[in-house]
Amino acid sequence: MSTSEQSVFLSIIIPAYNEEFRLPPSLEKIVFFLQQQGYRSEIIVVENGSTDRTSQVVERFAAAVPTGSQVTVALMHSKPGKGAAVKAGMLAASGEYRFICDADLAMPIEEIAKFLPPAQSQNSFDIAIASREVAGAVRYDEPAYRHVMGRVFNWLVRVLAVSGIQDTQCGFKMFTGETARAVFPAQRIDGWGFDVEVLYIARQRGMRLVEVPINWYYQPDSRVRPLHDTVNMVRELLKIRRNGRRGLYSRSTPQPTADELPAL
Repeated sequence: MSTSEQSVFLSIIIPAYNEEFRLPPSLEKIVFFLQQQGYRSEIIVVENGSTDRTSQVVERFAAAVPTGSQVTVALMHSKPGKGAAVKAGMLAASGEYRFICDADLAMPIEEIAKFLPPAQSQNSFDIAIASREVAGAVRYDEPAYRHVMGRVFNWLVRVLAVSGIQDTQCGFKMFTGETARAVFPAQRIDGWGFDVEVLYIARQRGMRLVEVPINWYYQPDSRVRPLHDTVNMVRELLKIRRNGRRGLYSRSTPQPTADELPAL
């Protein structure tokens, strides 16, 4: 079977806001890794309101990928917000597995093998969460204040929304295609709190969540603004809880039609 006839095994969705400098080296690493694998894959970069040359650098990179390669790179656009970008990319993807990947590659791309067969047995999870907290995980160079703030927020998450998960905010998560199609149409939050929201929806629907220990490297040019974004995420956490109590995440959430799905 030719590459063009193979179904996509892995989709990598990269939300991108003002990432013209960090994206090129990250895309090079991701494409190089994927070209060594024995499956067909796609990279979907979702630009969401950038004011720099993010779109242009992605278009140039995509054009340089050889025709017929087992890896494709595509650019699409969404409304502002990381959550909006991830939702658009997840619904546009076609992979059997779909992975959220931050543009900074704080988790080395080689770690993605931990989320796929044979490391994970087939049908062993609906969502596999990259974790910096479970046994076997290692954090590198993270400032103490950032770690403390993250643990306080995670405590709130476990109390108010998703119990038992030690790291909901790491920007790397794997979804099966079936799970993505079921969960993301119900997502309502466009900002940083979308991570908790999609896990909350999945937990409500009885889906299997697992945490996978990773090696994670702190990036000093992170887009997260610790105080400002933490306050917003707490507000969104309370909104998730209200939405859940009002039944807004029920299984009756309308599924998008083919015409409503975001286009690549």
